[in-house]
Amino acid sequence: MGAFVWIGALVGVLLAGSYGIRMGLMEDTRWLALCGDDPGLFACRLRDLLGLAIHLRLAGWLGLAAALLAFVWPGRMGGWLAVVALVFAVPALVLYNATLASFALVLAGLRLVR
Repeated sequence: MGAFVWIGALVGVLLAGSYGIRMGLMEDTRWLALCGDDPGLFACRLRDLLGLAIHLRLAGWLGLAAALLAFVWPGRMGGWLAVVALVFAVPALVLYNATLASFALVLAGLRLVR
């Protein structure tokens, strides 16, 4: 039971952090003007790389791959892979990649309760 509390707390922290990144860095219009003036800023580069990762659906694919591996891997390692899948799938769900992330979340959740 204690492990599920920690996993729930991890999911909550990931959700809060992902929404902070989405609203504070990706959808805030102030960054458009700031990055248009000086695109070499660290935050602007981070925003560009995050935009590329979102475009390539990187977090969703990584979460789905980890969830598929976790579902077929026996023992404790499969459980850890399911947690890794959650680490990638929860931000992917918030950051514009709900299709792949939803499958990864379901598979990881099923593996965790198995």
